[in-house]
Amino acid sequence: MSMRLLVTGGGTGGHIYPALAIARGFQQRHEGAEILYVGTNRGLEADIVPKAGYAFRTVTVEGLERKLSLKLLTSGLKAVQGLLDTRRILQVFRPQAVVGTGGYVCGPVVLMAALQGIPCLIHEQNAYPGITNKMLARFVNQVALTFGESAKYFPPRAPVKLTGLPIRPEVLAAEKEKGRANLGLDKDKFLVLVTGGSRGARSINKAMVEVHKWFAGRPEVQILHITGQSGYEDTLVQLEKEGITLTPKGNSIIKPYLYNMEDALAAADLIICRAGATTLAEVTARGIPAVLIPYPYAAENHQEHNARSLENHGAAIVILDKDLMGYSLLQTLEALLDAPPRLQAMAVNSLKLGKPAALDEILDMVDELVK
Repeated sequence: MSMRLLVTGGGTGGHIYPALAIARGFQQRHEGAEILYVGTNRGLEADIVPKAGYAFRTVTVEGLERKLSLKLLTSGLKAVQGLLDTRRILQVFRPQAVVGTGGYVCGPVVLMAALQGIPCLIHEQNAYPGITNKMLARFVNQVALTFGESAKYFPPRAPVKLTGLPIRPEVLAAEKEKGRANLGLDKDKFLVLVTGGSRGARSINKAMVEVHKWFAGRPEVQILHITGQSGYEDTLVQLEKEGITLTPKGNSIIKPYLYNMEDALAAADLIICRAGATTLAEVTARGIPAVLIPYPYAAENHQEHNARSLENHGAAIVILDKDLMGYSLLQTLEALLDAPPRLQAMAVNSLKLGKPAALDEILDMVDELVK
Protein backbone atom coordinates (compact mmCIF):
# COMPACT_ATOMS: atom_id res chain seq x y z
CA MET A 1 0.00 0.00 0.00
CA SER A 2 1.45 3.40 -1.02
CA MET A 3 2.20 6.10 1.52
CA ARG A 4 -0.21 9.04 1.62
CA LEU A 5 0.69 12.56 2.78
CA LEU A 6 -1.73 15.46 2.97
CA VAL A 7 -0.18 18.93 2.81
CA THR A 8 -1.94 22.23 3.37
CA GLY A 9 -0.97 25.89 3.42
CA GLY A 10 -2.29 28.86 1.54
CA GLY A 11 -2.92 32.46 0.77
CA THR A 12 0.62 33.53 -0.11
CA GLY A 13 3.66 32.02 -1.80
CA GLY A 14 5.42 32.08 1.59
CA HIS A 15 3.04 29.35 2.79
CA ILE A 16 2.67 27.48 -0.52
CA TYR A 17 6.27 26.98 -1.69
CA PRO A 18 7.54 25.35 1.54
CA ALA A 19 4.52 22.97 1.36
CA LEU A 20 5.39 22.08 -2.23
CA ALA A 21 9.06 21.54 -1.31
CA ILE A 22 8.02 19.12 1.45
CA ALA A 23 5.60 17.33 -0.90
CA ARG A 24 8.29 16.96 -3.58
CA GLY A 25 10.88 15.78 -1.07
CA PHE A 26 8.49 13.21 0.40
CA GLN A 27 7.78 11.78 -3.06
CA GLN A 28 11.49 11.55 -3.81
CA ARG A 29 12.08 9.67 -0.56
CA HIS A 30 9.10 7.35 -0.91
CA GLU A 31 8.56 6.03 -4.40
CA GLY A 32 4.89 5.89 -5.34
CA ALA A 33 3.82 8.13 -2.42
CA GLU A 34 0.49 9.86 -2.94
CA ILE A 35 0.24 13.57 -2.17
CA LEU A 36 -2.97 15.53 -1.72
CA TYR A 37 -2.79 19.30 -1.34
CA VAL A 38 -5.71 20.99 0.40
CA GLY A 39 -6.24 24.74 0.02
CA THR A 40 -8.95 27.29 -0.71
CA ASN A 41 -10.34 28.22 -4.08
CA ARG A 42 -9.43 31.88 -3.50
CA GLY A 43 -5.77 31.68 -2.47
CA LEU A 44 -2.76 31.56 -4.80
CA GLU A 45 -2.57 27.82 -4.17
CA ALA A 46 -5.59 27.24 -6.44
CA ASP A 47 -3.41 28.38 -9.36
CA ILE A 48 0.07 27.25 -8.28
CA VAL A 49 -0.57 23.73 -6.95
CA PRO A 50 -2.37 22.16 -9.96
CA LYS A 51 0.36 23.61 -12.21
CA ALA A 52 2.93 21.85 -10.01
CA GLY A 53 1.17 18.58 -10.81
CA TYR A 54 -0.42 17.73 -7.46
CA ALA A 55 -3.96 16.60 -6.70
CA PHE A 56 -5.78 19.56 -5.21
CA ARG A 57 -8.93 19.81 -3.07
CA THR A 58 -10.51 22.88 -1.50
CA VAL A 59 -12.25 23.63 1.79
CA THR A 60 -14.35 26.64 2.83
CA VAL A 61 -12.61 28.98 5.26
CA GLU A 62 -11.66 32.62 5.77
CA GLY A 63 -9.79 34.62 8.38
CA LEU A 64 -11.62 35.25 11.64
CA GLU A 65 -12.38 38.82 12.64
CA ARG A 66 -10.75 39.96 15.92
CA LYS A 67 -13.84 41.90 17.09
CA LEU A 68 -17.53 41.10 17.44
CA SER A 69 -19.34 41.72 14.16
CA LEU A 70 -21.59 40.11 11.58
CA LYS A 71 -18.46 39.14 9.64
CA LEU A 72 -17.20 37.23 12.70
CA LEU A 73 -20.41 35.18 12.64
CA THR A 74 -20.16 34.40 8.91
CA SER A 75 -16.45 33.53 9.12
CA GLY A 76 -17.21 31.33 12.15
CA LEU A 77 -19.85 29.46 10.15
CA LYS A 78 -17.35 29.06 7.31
CA ALA A 79 -14.83 27.61 9.77
CA VAL A 80 -17.40 24.97 10.78
CA GLN A 81 -18.01 24.27 7.08
CA GLY A 82 -14.24 23.95 6.61
CA LEU A 83 -14.10 21.30 9.35
CA LEU A 84 -16.91 19.33 7.68
CA ASP A 85 -15.21 19.65 4.26
CA THR A 86 -11.96 18.40 5.80
CA ARG A 87 -13.64 15.43 7.47
CA ARG A 88 -14.97 14.26 4.10
CA ILE A 89 -11.54 14.67 2.46
CA LEU A 90 -9.82 12.72 5.27
CA GLN A 91 -12.37 9.90 5.05
CA VAL A 92 -11.65 9.45 1.34
CA PHE A 93 -7.87 10.07 1.21
CA ARG A 94 -6.93 8.53 4.59
CA PRO A 95 -3.47 10.15 4.97
CA GLN A 96 -0.81 8.70 7.23
CA ALA A 97 0.35 12.21 8.18
CA VAL A 98 -0.64 15.84 7.64
CA VAL A 99 1.75 18.78 7.15
CA GLY A 100 0.56 22.40 7.46
CA THR A 101 2.66 25.41 6.49
CA GLY A 102 0.42 28.26 7.63
CA GLY A 103 -2.45 30.40 6.40
CA TYR A 104 -6.11 30.25 7.40
CA VAL A 105 -6.74 27.00 5.53
CA CYS A 106 -4.47 25.13 7.96
CA GLY A 107 -6.90 25.82 10.80
CA PRO A 108 -9.73 23.43 9.94
CA VAL A 109 -7.55 20.96 8.02
CA VAL A 110 -4.87 20.36 10.65
CA LEU A 111 -7.32 20.64 13.57
CA MET A 112 -9.69 18.02 12.15
CA ALA A 113 -6.80 15.68 11.31
CA ALA A 114 -5.38 16.03 14.85
CA LEU A 115 -8.79 15.40 16.42
CA GLN A 116 -9.04 12.20 14.35
CA GLY A 117 -5.68 11.01 15.66
CA ILE A 118 -3.75 11.54 12.42
CA PRO A 119 -0.13 12.59 13.15
CA CYS A 120 0.37 16.28 12.27
CA LEU A 121 3.32 18.63 11.77
CA ILE A 122 3.14 22.38 11.24
CA HIS A 123 5.92 24.58 9.88
CA GLU A 124 6.27 28.22 10.91
CA GLN A 125 8.16 30.37 8.43
CA ASN A 126 8.42 33.63 10.35
CA ALA A 127 10.10 34.97 13.49
CA TYR A 128 6.68 36.07 14.70
CA PRO A 129 4.22 33.18 14.21
CA GLY A 130 0.85 33.51 12.50
CA ILE A 131 -2.29 33.22 14.64
CA THR A 132 -3.33 29.91 13.02
CA ASN A 133 -0.07 28.15 13.85
CA LYS A 134 -0.05 29.47 17.43
CA MET A 135 -3.50 27.94 17.92
CA LEU A 136 -2.66 24.64 16.22
CA ALA A 137 0.55 24.14 18.24
CA ARG A 138 -1.60 22.84 21.12
CA PHE A 139 -2.93 19.95 19.02
CA VAL A 140 -0.08 18.80 16.73
CA ASN A 141 2.76 16.31 17.19
CA GLN A 142 5.56 18.53 15.87
CA VAL A 143 6.21 22.23 15.22
CA ALA A 144 9.12 23.01 12.86
CA LEU A 145 10.56 26.53 13.16
CA THR A 146 12.50 28.71 10.72
CA PHE A 147 13.65 31.20 13.39
CA GLY A 148 14.63 30.22 16.93
CA GLU A 149 13.07 33.48 18.17
CA SER A 150 9.57 32.27 17.32
CA ALA A 151 9.67 29.51 19.98
CA LYS A 152 8.74 31.94 22.77
CA TYR A 153 5.42 32.80 21.10
CA PHE A 154 4.17 29.20 21.22
CA PRO A 155 2.60 27.48 24.24
CA PRO A 156 5.26 26.35 26.78
CA ARG A 157 4.80 22.63 26.07
CA ALA A 158 4.54 22.92 22.27
CA PRO A 159 6.80 20.30 20.58
CA VAL A 160 9.01 22.82 18.75
CA LYS A 161 12.19 22.12 16.79
CA LEU A 162 14.41 24.58 14.89
CA THR A 163 14.82 23.27 11.33
CA GLY A 164 14.99 26.28 9.03
CA LEU A 165 12.93 26.67 5.87
CA PRO A 166 13.11 24.31 2.88
CA ILE A 167 14.81 26.03 -0.04
CA ARG A 168 15.27 25.14 -3.69
CA PRO A 169 18.23 22.77 -4.35
CA GLU A 170 19.35 24.97 -7.28
CA VAL A 171 20.00 27.86 -4.85
CA LEU A 172 22.47 25.69 -2.92
CA ALA A 173 24.07 24.24 -6.08
CA ALA A 174 24.72 27.55 -7.91
CA GLU A 175 28.36 28.68 -8.19
CA LYS A 176 29.65 32.26 -8.01
CA GLU A 177 31.75 32.32 -11.19
CA LYS A 178 29.13 30.49 -13.26
CA GLY A 179 26.39 32.73 -11.88
CA ARG A 180 28.29 35.86 -12.92
CA ALA A 181 29.03 34.43 -16.37
CA ASN A 182 25.37 33.44 -16.89
CA LEU A 183 24.27 36.99 -16.01
CA GLY A 184 26.97 38.74 -18.04
CA LEU A 185 28.55 40.30 -14.93
CA ASP A 186 32.18 41.21 -14.31
CA LYS A 187 33.85 38.36 -12.43
CA ASP A 188 36.01 40.65 -10.27
CA LYS A 189 33.82 43.64 -9.35
CA PHE A 190 31.93 43.84 -6.05
CA LEU A 191 28.26 43.00 -6.79
CA VAL A 192 25.33 44.64 -5.02
CA LEU A 193 22.11 42.69 -5.74
CA VAL A 194 18.87 44.64 -5.29
CA THR A 195 15.42 43.05 -5.33
CA GLY A 196 12.00 43.82 -3.94
CA GLY A 197 10.70 40.30 -4.54
CA SER A 198 8.81 38.93 -7.55
CA ARG A 199 6.50 41.95 -7.73
CA GLY A 200 9.15 44.50 -6.90
CA ALA A 201 9.11 47.21 -4.21
CA ARG A 202 8.33 50.78 -5.19
CA SER A 203 10.10 52.34 -2.19
CA ILE A 204 13.32 50.40 -2.89
CA ASN A 205 13.22 51.28 -6.61
CA LYS A 206 12.75 54.95 -5.75
CA ALA A 207 15.62 55.02 -3.22
CA MET A 208 17.92 53.20 -5.66
CA VAL A 209 17.83 56.07 -8.20
CA GLU A 210 20.21 58.11 -6.04
CA VAL A 211 22.41 55.04 -5.47
CA HIS A 212 22.73 54.40 -9.23
CA LYS A 213 23.56 58.07 -9.77
CA TRP A 214 26.30 58.02 -7.12
CA PHE A 215 27.92 54.81 -8.35
CA ALA A 216 27.68 55.58 -12.09
CA GLY A 217 31.12 55.08 -13.56
CA ARG A 218 32.65 53.74 -10.32
CA PRO A 219 34.94 50.97 -11.62
CA GLU A 220 35.01 48.80 -8.47
CA VAL A 221 31.24 48.25 -8.00
CA GLN A 222 28.45 46.77 -10.13
CA ILE A 223 24.75 46.82 -9.27
CA LEU A 224 22.18 44.29 -10.44
CA HIS A 225 18.76 45.81 -9.73
CA ILE A 226 15.62 43.72 -10.27
CA THR A 227 12.73 46.17 -10.22
CA GLY A 228 9.70 43.89 -10.68
CA GLN A 229 7.62 44.10 -13.87
CA SER A 230 5.43 46.97 -12.68
CA GLY A 231 8.33 49.17 -11.54
CA TYR A 232 10.68 48.67 -14.49
CA GLU A 233 9.56 51.46 -16.84
CA ASP A 234 9.14 53.98 -14.03
CA THR A 235 12.67 53.26 -12.73
CA LEU A 236 14.14 53.80 -16.21
CA VAL A 237 12.24 57.10 -16.52
CA GLN A 238 13.51 58.29 -13.11
CA LEU A 239 17.10 57.37 -14.02
CA GLU A 240 16.77 59.24 -17.31
CA LYS A 241 15.52 62.34 -15.44
CA GLU A 242 18.70 62.19 -13.36
CA GLY A 243 20.80 62.03 -16.53
CA ILE A 244 21.80 58.39 -16.04
CA THR A 245 22.16 56.52 -19.31
CA LEU A 246 22.40 52.76 -19.02
CA THR A 247 25.03 51.31 -21.33
CA PRO A 248 26.01 47.67 -21.96
CA LYS A 249 29.42 48.36 -20.39
CA GLY A 250 28.01 50.39 -17.48
CA ASN A 251 28.04 49.21 -13.87
CA SER A 252 24.24 49.43 -13.35
CA ILE A 253 22.19 46.57 -14.74
CA ILE A 254 18.41 46.98 -14.45
CA LYS A 255 16.06 44.05 -15.10
CA PRO A 256 12.28 43.76 -14.62
CA TYR A 257 12.46 40.11 -13.54
CA LEU A 258 14.99 37.31 -13.22
CA TYR A 259 14.07 33.67 -13.76
CA ASN A 260 17.51 32.38 -12.70
CA MET A 261 17.57 34.07 -9.30
CA GLU A 262 19.87 31.33 -8.03
CA ASP A 263 22.66 32.71 -10.27
CA ALA A 264 22.18 36.22 -8.84
CA LEU A 265 22.30 34.94 -5.25
CA ALA A 266 25.47 32.97 -5.97
CA ALA A 267 27.05 36.03 -7.62
CA ALA A 268 26.14 38.62 -4.94
CA ASP A 269 28.56 40.13 -2.41
CA LEU A 270 25.78 42.15 -0.74
CA ILE A 271 21.98 42.14 -1.10
CA ILE A 272 19.35 44.84 -0.59
CA CYS A 273 15.92 43.23 -0.23
CA ARG A 274 12.67 42.70 1.68
CA ALA A 275 12.57 40.30 4.64
CA GLY A 276 10.20 37.51 3.61
CA ALA A 277 11.07 34.16 5.19
CA THR A 278 11.89 32.39 1.89
CA THR A 279 14.16 35.22 0.76
CA LEU A 280 16.04 35.22 4.07
CA ALA A 281 16.38 31.43 4.07
CA GLU A 282 18.06 31.65 0.65
CA VAL A 283 20.21 34.65 1.66
CA THR A 284 21.53 32.92 4.80
CA ALA A 285 22.04 29.58 3.04
CA ARG A 286 24.39 31.48 0.71
CA GLY A 287 25.91 33.61 3.52
CA ILE A 288 25.20 36.99 1.91
CA PRO A 289 25.48 40.19 4.00
CA ALA A 290 22.15 42.04 3.74
CA VAL A 291 20.53 45.44 3.97
CA LEU A 292 16.92 44.58 4.81
CA ILE A 293 13.90 46.81 4.21
CA PRO A 294 10.92 44.92 5.70
CA TYR A 295 7.60 45.19 3.88
CA PRO A 296 5.58 47.39 6.28
CA TYR A 297 2.15 45.88 5.55
CA ALA A 298 3.03 42.20 6.15
CA ALA A 299 0.62 40.41 8.50
CA GLU A 300 1.45 41.16 12.15
CA ASN A 301 4.56 43.01 10.89
CA HIS A 302 6.31 39.66 10.62
CA GLN A 303 8.90 40.91 8.10
CA GLU A 304 10.37 43.32 10.63
CA HIS A 305 10.61 40.47 13.17
CA ASN A 306 12.41 38.37 10.53
CA ALA A 307 14.78 41.23 9.67
CA ARG A 308 15.58 42.01 13.32
CA SER A 309 16.51 38.37 13.85
CA LEU A 310 19.27 38.67 11.22
CA GLU A 311 20.30 42.09 12.54
CA ASN A 312 20.57 40.76 16.12
CA HIS A 313 22.88 38.00 14.87
CA GLY A 314 25.13 40.50 13.05
CA ALA A 315 24.14 39.33 9.56
CA ALA A 316 22.17 42.35 8.36
CA ILE A 317 21.39 46.05 8.71
CA VAL A 318 17.70 47.00 8.88
CA ILE A 319 16.22 50.17 7.38
CA LEU A 320 12.49 50.56 7.97
CA ASP A 321 10.43 51.40 4.89
CA LYS A 322 9.28 54.71 6.44
CA ASP A 323 12.93 55.74 6.92
CA LEU A 324 14.09 54.64 3.46
CA MET A 325 15.49 57.52 1.40
CA GLY A 326 18.08 57.57 -1.34
CA TYR A 327 20.67 59.23 0.90
CA SER A 328 20.08 56.88 3.89
CA LEU A 329 20.50 53.83 1.67
CA LEU A 330 23.57 55.36 0.06
CA GLN A 331 25.15 56.15 3.46
CA THR A 332 24.57 52.57 4.59
CA LEU A 333 26.10 51.14 1.40
CA GLU A 334 29.12 53.42 1.52
CA ALA A 335 29.76 52.56 5.18
CA LEU A 336 29.72 48.84 4.34
CA LEU A 337 31.89 49.17 1.24
CA ASP A 338 34.44 51.13 3.28
CA ALA A 339 34.59 48.34 5.90
CA PRO A 340 35.51 44.99 4.26
CA PRO A 341 36.13 43.30 7.66
CA ARG A 342 32.57 44.19 8.73
CA LEU A 343 31.16 42.78 5.49
CA GLN A 344 33.19 39.61 5.99
CA ALA A 345 31.86 39.24 9.56
CA MET A 346 28.28 39.73 8.32
CA ALA A 347 28.82 37.03 5.68
CA VAL A 348 30.13 34.59 8.32
CA ASN A 349 27.20 35.36 10.64
CA SER A 350 24.71 34.99 7.79
CA LEU A 351 26.10 31.58 6.85
CA LYS A 352 25.88 30.45 10.50
CA LEU A 353 22.14 31.21 10.41
CA GLY A 354 21.66 29.29 7.16
CA LYS A 355 19.92 25.93 7.33
CA PRO A 356 20.71 24.16 4.04
CA ALA A 357 19.56 20.81 5.47
CA ALA A 358 16.12 22.14 6.49
CA LEU A 359 14.15 20.00 4.05
CA ASP A 360 15.86 16.77 5.11
CA GLU A 361 15.25 17.58 8.80
CA ILE A 362 11.57 18.22 8.20
CA LEU A 363 11.23 15.06 6.11
CA ASP A 364 12.88 13.08 8.93
CA MET A 365 10.24 14.48 11.30
CA VAL A 366 7.44 13.51 8.87
CA ASP A 367 8.91 10.00 8.55
CA GLU A 368 8.83 9.66 12.35
CA LEU A 369 5.15 10.64 12.34
CA VAL A 370 4.30 8.16 9.59
CA LYS A 371 6.01 5.35 11.53
